[in-house]
Amino acid sequence: MSNSLRNKVVVITGASSGIGRSIVLESAGRGATVILIARNEGKLNEIASEAKELSGTDAYVFPTDIGKADEIKATFKKIIASVQHIDFLVNCAGFGKFETFMDSDMQDATNMFQVNVLGLMYFTRLVGRVMMEEKTGQIINFGSIAGKIPTTKSAAYSASKAAVIQFSNVLRLELKPFGVKVMTVNPGPVYTNFFNIADKTGNYVKNVQAFMLDPNDVAWQVVHYFGSDKRELNLPISLAIAAKFYNLFPTIGDIISLKVASRK
Repeated sequence: MSNSLRNKVVVITGASSGIGRSIVLESAGRGATVILIARNEGKLNEIASEAKELSGTDAYVFPTDIGKADEIKATFKKIIASVQHIDFLVNCAGFGKFETFMDSDMQDATNMFQVNVLGLMYFTRLVGRVMMEEKTGQIINFGSIAGKIPTTKSAAYSASKAAVIQFSNVLRLELKPFGVKVMTVNPGPVYTNFFNIADKTGNYVKNVQAFMLDPNDVAWQVVHYFGSDKRELNLPISLAIAAKFYNLFPTIGDIISLKVASRK
């Protein structure tokens, strides 16, 4: 592995599993000092140990519920006390549930927005201010192809991810004068624990096998674009094209979504 991130500090939320875990290890493999944030302290410690072996430098663990503002604030203070600068913030934390909206529990929708959107925004605001002062840095927010292409049984989740995408678009404009970059990553379905919560029947995973992504491949691409001016990373390419098609031909897109993409 290269040392392209040597002396760089990478903060990752949702670091205990899935894409977040993979980004931790990919960053550490390139020499970065990584800061791991998630709720499960045991898993974070295991991944941090692996990261230290890869990077030969520090790896910090801060157990935090991104859905709780007081915990975010406390963790931010610990981060600032531990490192001299923050180069990259990767907001991976999030979850979803696949149910028809009229049959869903509104508390689930509230919780999704609390973690996927509000927690992300609150933490980004704290870290972003530091980056503004330093006149450098990059914020990477995880949206989803679901925030671009509507499918049934994902109203609240898709809405939360659409909010992340538009929030990131505006934030990019506001932080540009300060030299801070913002990139949105919008993956399609990924082989992670996400579907253990979102799709308890397993039907959706079976129906989208052709589009499923490996979290390590996603992590490699995300880290590859660290420091770049790329606005969005949409994966896989087939769904990225589908998202553009939907924007151009939404009526036809609705028909295709109902017949092909909504088999949850």
